[in-house]
Amino acid sequence: TGISGQKIMHKKVLIVAAHPDDEALGCGGTMARHAEDGDEVHVVFMADGVTSRPGQEGVEELEERHKVAQNACGTLGVKSTRFLGFPDNQMDSVVLLKIVQALEAVIEGIKPSIVYTHFANDLNIDHRITHQVVMTACRPQPGSPVREIYGFEVLSSTEWGTPSSENAFIPNCYVDISTTFNKKLSALRCYKTEMRPFPHSRSIEAVEHLAGFRGASMGMVHAEAFRVERLLK
Repeated sequence: TGISGQKIMHKKVLIVAAHPDDEALGCGGTMARHAEDGDEVHVVFMADGVTSRPGQEGVEELEERHKVAQNACGTLGVKSTRFLGFPDNQMDSVVLLKIVQALEAVIEGIKPSIVYTHFANDLNIDHRITHQVVMTACRPQPGSPVREIYGFEVLSSTEWGTPSSENAFIPNCYVDISTTFNKKLSALRCYKTEMRPFPHSRSIEAVEHLAGFRGASMGMVHAEAFRVERLLK
């Protein structure tokens, strides 16, 4: 209850990420802001993130990736993480209905009002399918709890797609993460095996540059940029 006696309504937020590290890259600062505001933040990872890599097919590698993801999400104030375990970089090999039904079960359990997920035209196939699955599972049927859907950008995928006016990531929503940017960096450092040396775009330096550019575009120190996919008022 607030000072005025009015009940403060905290929100339930769901981040739907294709792989562990996408959540921190795409909206880590925003996740931390939600958590600091008292919102419930939940994350679901669609694909395992490692089994497409030579020598990374074993149970130990999967368990380690899950542990790292949980540590990173803990840094950002996440309440729960789920791993659906679809094949890495092969989500197009799975019947779409099966993936949609798996995500629908998560949404039914959490009942989020806000969902963050991938941009529709990322280069990575799992990112594109995850976006499609989110839009399908969150279709605006009567009684659906989802009121807002935002698409985030992921360095080394969003900007690597074929550039054109039709598929470019053109943000129309910005979140000031000046006070939570260090938490985003801390989460990304948990994923040290996924990060690369600069000038690779999936590097700490590139993350700093992008957050600074997005922030300066809107008169902020650091920001994350999104595309509004749905906003119901």
